[in-house]
Amino acid sequence: MTRIASLLPSATEIVAALGFADALVARSHECDYPDGVAKLPACTAPKAPLGETSAEIDRRVREIVREGLSVYRVDDKKLQTLDPRVIVTQSHCEVCAVSETELLGAVGEWLSDDVQVVTLKSDRLDDIWADIRRVADALGVPDRGPALVGALAARMTAVAGRARTLPEKPAVGTVEWIDPLMAGGNWMPELVDMAGGRNLFGEAGAHSPWITFADFAAADPDVIVVLPCGFSIADARRDMPALTGRPEWAGLKAVQTGRVYVADGHHFFNRPGPRIVDSLEILAEMLHPGEFEFGHKGRNWEPL
Repeated sequence: MTRIASLLPSATEIVAALGFADALVARSHECDYPDGVAKLPACTAPKAPLGETSAEIDRRVREIVREGLSVYRVDDKKLQTLDPRVIVTQSHCEVCAVSETELLGAVGEWLSDDVQVVTLKSDRLDDIWADIRRVADALGVPDRGPALVGALAARMTAVAGRARTLPEKPAVGTVEWIDPLMAGGNWMPELVDMAGGRNLFGEAGAHSPWITFADFAAADPDVIVVLPCGFSIADARRDMPALTGRPEWAGLKAVQTGRVYVADGHHFFNRPGPRIVDSLEILAEMLHPGEFEFGHKGRNWEPL
């Protein structure tokens, strides 16, 4: 079976969903799903400690980028020893995971024509489906890509169809980074719409936008969903004082009505892979608790 190195978590999940989990020989330092993946050798790592809070991480990443450095290191020697025939990387975000540029710069000396580099770039939902098909093609199972996409899309269509019939369309503010404040972009506006909400910030297919808290408060969302990239629920809760400590916070509609929710942004929402469907289900549970129940509450999201 083809030896595969996946250098980002969503790609690892795609590879596994296509039936090639046993072919994985290397992973990124953040790949942790499905079960067993964490036992594989990690071939990437941050170049320096990035801190714990969102403010510390943001400050450190900006310093690294200003210095003209990459955020992550590729262990090219380990990767060469593991001898993958397919390496999956990404070109969507230079600071979220090892990029195609970083990979090729690290392994260019030994990379040969018989090693296939597959670069994923998901900006919106259709791109996620295209990336799944792209990986399937690279692994020599082109029929599995459309089959997996069809199954995932059918689940999402079922949620969206049900949500479309509901009379309430709450205005939703998604928080992809806490300090400084960033709203959800890329595929997030599409997910909000499919879950039966009205997205207030961010544009489908465009990178997640930085926003001021004043603008966020002025929009006064009916529902606030906090889902920081790379953060667990516990991580997000630890950082929430950066928002809840602001004097305007208590007066927000979502706060007063108890509709502020914290989600696992590390495993959901920010991973453009098969579990984007679970992300939609989580949103549907939050926005329409009387209509949707998939079993995510208390595990993958919680009321603040």
